[in-house]
Amino acid sequence: MEALLVKELGYSAAKAFGVRAGGSISQGQGFEVDGGRRIFVKQNGKSEAKGMFQGELEGLEALQRTGCVRVPKPLKVFELPDGGAAIAFDFVEMHPLKSASGSLGENLARLHLHNSSSRHSRGPLLEQQGSDDAGDSSPLVASFGFHAVTCCGYLPQDNTWTDDWPTFYTNRRLQTQIDRIVREKPDSEMGDHWLRLLPKMPHFFHGLDIFPSLLHGDLWSGNAAQTAGGDPVVFDPAAVYGHHEFDLAISTMFGSLGRPFYTAYHQLIPKADGFDTRQKLYQLYHYLNHYNHFGAGYRGSCLRLMAELCTVSLP
Repeated sequence: MEALLVKELGYSAAKAFGVRAGGSISQGQGFEVDGGRRIFVKQNGKSEAKGMFQGELEGLEALQRTGCVRVPKPLKVFELPDGGAAIAFDFVEMHPLKSASGSLGENLARLHLHNSSSRHSRGPLLEQQGSDDAGDSSPLVASFGFHAVTCCGYLPQDNTWTDDWPTFYTNRRLQTQIDRIVREKPDSEMGDHWLRLLPKMPHFFHGLDIFPSLLHGDLWSGNAAQTAGGDPVVFDPAAVYGHHEFDLAISTMFGSLGRPFYTAYHQLIPKADGFDTRQKLYQLYHYLNHYNHFGAGYRGSCLRLMAELCTVSLP
């Protein structure tokens, strides 16, 4: 990897430091390069890795442009000689999220308000599709989706621009997960549960005026930390413009971001009617995604949530 970093990033030398880190999807390692600069490199041997990492880079850059949340600065995505790909970032020394929990909640709320705040202050809406039509680094976005394919885990998400959130979430999030499960498991019972839930989908959003917010997309406790100086930092995004409530759903599924996080967040963005029910609806996506990634251990949670959502009394 040292020689490859010299070639791809133009350094004169690179030397690994620290312990090699491994996750459920990719592996990472820190490197010291020219002038004592430190970078972090993630690599993955899958054939789809380059696209996965390119989506991560695009998401990090979009989050960074808002100035609302701190993320590791992405440097480059490059292919590995034996297959797969890698992504390099500026190194950020990270520690478990503790004292910065409240600051992260405030920062995330400001991120979610960023696009709508610009809506009121900058006039006509622009749809971001990979270009800066108005010469602004963070143009207004009128639709739901993203200008690049992003992955939640290693599976690609359908980010095709869509005019309304209920349609986007139904067709481009839940339906794609269900289709994969029915096709690849196969699991006809899951398909039957979905057919019962599908007609109810528009009613979960009754009375809401949902304007696109830039979302991290995979904000659980394993993708948030704080620096040595106590600043919150987030990473490994699955970025998309969507309903702000979606970003909170996975945060309570596997651990928590801490009570100060939620208190600070809801001081800026109060809960709307039906919030708790929609959190279950948004958690369904993540359970389905985990079923597709990691297998039948998540099947029961998917079926339970779908059955529960089918019984909810809605407008």
